[in-house]
Amino acid sequence: MINYILPIIAVLSGLLFVMFFRPRKKSNLKLFLAFSGAFLLSLTVFDLLPEVYDHSDSGKIGIFIMLGIFIQIFLEFFSKGAEHGHVHTNESISRFPWLLFISLSVHSILEGFPLHAHKTLVFGIVIHKVPISIIVSTFFLDKGFSRNWVALLLTLFAIMTPLGSFLSEHLDFLKPFLNYISALVIGIFLHISTTILFESSEGHTFNIRKLLVVAFGVFTAYII
Repeated sequence: MINYILPIIAVLSGLLFVMFFRPRKKSNLKLFLAFSGAFLLSLTVFDLLPEVYDHSDSGKIGIFIMLGIFIQIFLEFFSKGAEHGHVHTNESISRFPWLLFISLSVHSILEGFPLHAHKTLVFGIVIHKVPISIIVSTFFLDKGFSRNWVALLLTLFAIMTPLGSFLSEHLDFLKPFLNYISALVIGIFLHISTTILFESSEGHTFNIRKLLVVAFGVFTAYII
């Protein structure tokens, strides 16, 4: 049950934070993003990677991991990079960006598939979801969409990861393919987490605060 509840709480927490505080200072968010990237990358390396290679042919797993990386690159054409904390667009918007919302939802559904088999992964998803929710909520509100509409869409977005978990547990025809879907998710996580680590500092340089935050993220993932 925790795998269903925590991702929803994470998204709604980010939404409520934006609704009440509308943060403008980005430096603290960048440090949180750096922590989330390091934490997610470490969980992927410590937990997900060994598990999928233990249960399937290594050659096929490698192909699916690379496919996951390409899937994420494709999704980011529509999500504008929101999965790693930046919406790269300066365009004025007259209609709701459904492609952005759908691509984020596809990403979220996929990341829900491995949750039931990897008990600690939910914490990585939670830490990953909070800054995404803050970024996306802020973006929608800044583009002039109503608070009620943003709240409705973020609530729908919040249930996408639990939906992926539900599908993986209850659709029997998917069960033979779950390890390969997990490999896809590994590729997605590898792309997102490494992009976060490079983008969370101006000029793609490390400073001491970011280095300490990244080290703390790795250490936290290791001890969980």
